Amino acid sequence: MKKLNLLLLVLFSAISLNINAYDFEAVNSDGKTIYYEILSETSFVIGVTSGSVTYSGDINIPSSVSYNGEIYSVKAIHYSAFRSCRGLTSVTIPNSVTAIGEDAFYYCSGLTSITIPNSVTSIGDYAFRGCSGLTSITIPNSVTSIKNNTFMGCSGLTSITIPNSVTSIGNSAFNGCTGLTSITIPNSVTSIGNWAFMGCSGLTSITIGNSVTSIGDYAFRGCSGLTSITIPNSVTSINDYTFSGCTGLTSITIGDSVTSIGVEAFNGCSGLTSITIPNSVTSIGVSAFNGCSGLTSITIPNSVTSIG
Repeated sequence: MKKLNLLLLVLFSAISLNINAYDFEAVNSDGKTIYYEILSETSFVIGVTSGSVTYSGDINIPSSVSYNGEIYSVKAIHYSAFRSCRGLTSVTIPNSVTAIGEDAFYYCSGLTSITIPNSVTSIGDYAFRGCSGLTSITIPNSVTSIKNNTFMGCSGLTSITIPNSVTSIGNSAFNGCTGLTSITIPNSVTSIGNWAFMGCSGLTSITIGNSVTSIGDYAFRGCSGLTSITIPNSVTSINDYTFSGCTGLTSITIGDSVTSIGVEAFNGCSGLTSITIPNSVTSIGVSAFNGCSGLTSITIPNSVTSIG
């Protein structure tokens, strides 16, 4: 039989369903109805699906389905496939799936369990945003980037493993993940986006890999549980508001490659008692240490030519 790629649209056991377009529906091994869109034989293209869906319970996505005498391989979870399905509790994704689309599980607040197989190479923006019921997730070694807002608002997450395959962490990737207590950014990562860990108030420790060259604006703003942090020598600048509001921070080590400390970089870090600015720094931005009421001493090296 001829095999085609297909894209998973909207899944199972609908309480209410309003889908604008799908090619066919099929019942899985658990008796749940799944809706599919047939895509190109040679490649799949993320299409746009719209409508209002409300689902509940568990779902086991099959790796292939039969329709009109043809066998179709399930290759992706569609854009917005489970969007706002707050009654969804668990999802099993087969090894045939290579992509999870944007908004795929957006605000599935009841989702407590999901396994992402190693076959998945791409997880879209906002894919798990607002999945507050998730407590842990493992990103497979096949994924190379954590995109913008992917886990934003996953307040129940207490642990996450970032594999060595990941090279970048996008804007607001973990913004508002208040349950996270520790995180290790592997040496493979070269960039951390704006707001990446902003508001992760439960973080008490974080390890930044030695390959990170840029940390975005507001990246750790409001991480009030952090007590210490080491910025590796690979980082060349501490951007605006990066650690502002980190009230629990008592010590920080700034790498020898940092040349600038941005606007309000440590604003409100009231727990800091001392800080050493390396000889590589040439500029200190406006309000960089504003509100650091605990500071008793600071040494500004001869390399610094401007203080905001």
